[in-house]
Amino acid sequence: MKNIEATLGIEKIFDAAEDFLPLLGTDYVEMYVGNAKQAAHYYKTAFGFQELAYAGLETGVKDRTSYVLVQDRIRLVLTTPMNADSPIVEHINKHGDGVKVVALWVDDATKAYEETTKRGGIPFMEPTVEEDEHGRVVRSGIHTYGDTVHIFVERKDYKGIFLPGYQAWKTPYNPTTVGLKYIDHMVGNVGWNEMNTWVEYYAKVMGFANLVSFDDKDISTEYTALMSKVMTNGNGRVKFPINEPAEGRKKSQIEEYLDFYGGAGIQHIAVATDDIVSTVKEMQSRGVEFLFVPATYYDTVLDRVGEIDEEILQLKELGILVDRDDEGYLLQIFTKPVLDRPTLFFEIIQRKGAQSFGKGNFKALFESIEAEQARRGTL
Repeated sequence: MKNIEATLGIEKIFDAAEDFLPLLGTDYVEMYVGNAKQAAHYYKTAFGFQELAYAGLETGVKDRTSYVLVQDRIRLVLTTPMNADSPIVEHINKHGDGVKVVALWVDDATKAYEETTKRGGIPFMEPTVEEDEHGRVVRSGIHTYGDTVHIFVERKDYKGIFLPGYQAWKTPYNPTTVGLKYIDHMVGNVGWNEMNTWVEYYAKVMGFANLVSFDDKDISTEYTALMSKVMTNGNGRVKFPINEPAEGRKKSQIEEYLDFYGGAGIQHIAVATDDIVSTVKEMQSRGVEFLFVPATYYDTVLDRVGEIDEEILQLKELGILVDRDDEGYLLQIFTKPVLDRPTLFFEIIQRKGAQSFGKGNFKALFESIEAEQARRGTL
């Protein structure tokens, strides 16, 4: 494992990122879905998201319908096309439901566009001013791997509910939250030998730095392997691990994703909680399915990670994984795919000082994923 943290320290990693593109955080994530109304009901019920805003026929939008959900600092937008010739239809036909937009909050969307495109960023959306009675928003954007795009959102002069064109969305049905706080990181899967291309793209175009790298010796089982590099922006608020397949005896989870998604894209969204035990219990009670972790994992985990605050038997009952680095420890668990295609899933993570990504759990995690692949007949 090539770990820059170990040699430079975490602060110097962030300093190494050339911060000509200061990012304030993740503004929203937009998914293109076949039925936004039904998808919104699922994410409210199962994941505890709250309704926030709506755009559609009633607000004068004719080509799509969008529901905006919120939980603490996470905003999720679900968008469905309203006519057959929409490019959104093409996206759904190719990928199924999936993440189209990772929107990044900036102070100056015009400058963000200029800085990234002059460094080789592939233009997606020129700086565009959107206004209503609540003020103005400026958005711009560039392409990244597959059909995924980054939208830069400047909203310092806007006081509305979400964006111009949206109205408040309120219904009597709002299940309580499950304790999700913010997006910790988002993982992208790319094709064979494409990881370094996109690592270089993020470094050159967006000024990101390589926080940590994992090769096929770090992430492998008896049957499959993959490689991954974690890219971070200058202040460490935005982290994008990028995975590619590696040679193995059988088809890896990355290859399965690429086959069913129809190319590169967002594989999973890691969302943070302050109490993973309570969060997972609540999500399980609402029907969210998590990967099975073999009971033998817990026989030796405390030997590896040392003393923790949580009861190990409770973690075992819920299937929560534990790992430690020099800064502390983390707890994590992964849902099964939340779609019929075995593509997008979520990670629930609680950090107790640790800044790493659970290297010590890779073997157990990927063996669990392989077990699911075997059930699907895609291993």
